[in-house]
Order: sequence, then C-alpha cells, then structure tokens
Amino acid sequence: MSITSAATLATLHRTGPRRITDLAVIEGVTQPAMTVLVRVMEESGLVERRGDASDKRVTLVCLTEAGTSYVQTRRQAGVDAFARLIDGLADDEVEALVAALPALTHLAELESQDREGPKR
Repeated sequence: MSITSAATLATLHRTGPRRITDLAVIEGVTQPAMTVLVRVMEESGLVERRGDASDKRVTLVCLTEAGTSYVQTRRQAGVDAFARLIDGLADDEVEALVAALPALTHLAELESQDREGPKR
C-alpha cells in the first residue's frame, strides 16, 4: 500500500467521513489523483462512498470495517516496534522520553490541525 493510501485511511480513521476534495487537500495531492486512490481502496474493500444525509449533492468517503481493522493493525504494529526499541534504552533515557510526552502530544495536535483543520 502506498504512503498516501495509508495516510488517507489514517485521516479517515481520525476525522471520520470526508469529501474527496477535502482528502486531496489534506494529503497534498490533486483531486483526480485522490479520486483514483479512493477507487482503488474502494475496490480493495477498505473504503466506501456514501451520500451525505445533510446534503444530497455530497458524497463522502468512509472507512469500512476492513479499513478500520487495517488502520488499527498498522497502528498496533508501530506501538509494538516502539515498545521494543524503548526496552533497549537506559532508565534515564526512558524518563526523558516520558517527560517529553506532553510537548510531543501538543506538536502532533498542532500538525493535525494544520493538515486537517479543526475536527468536525
């Protein structure tokens, strides 16, 4: 799976259903490229298109159960990899990481807001 596909799935997992135009802006690709990407992910069973109940003209891209499972599995694999690496650190290095967590969390929130805009 491409990095853009994985990032798009992660965005949908974090923010919920989105328009293709929104996804294209968030992921930094053209709308035609995102349309192709969504079609491929749809054919793979990871996303589906649904009408927006509040605006019948709008189609939203949504994660399927398989898409949600994929994102969660990838995320857990990352957690497991970091846990193995952290196990190799000295106690003072682990303490330094723990002390830095609030700042790192804030940085991640700022980056997310910058890319995706406020949560809907």
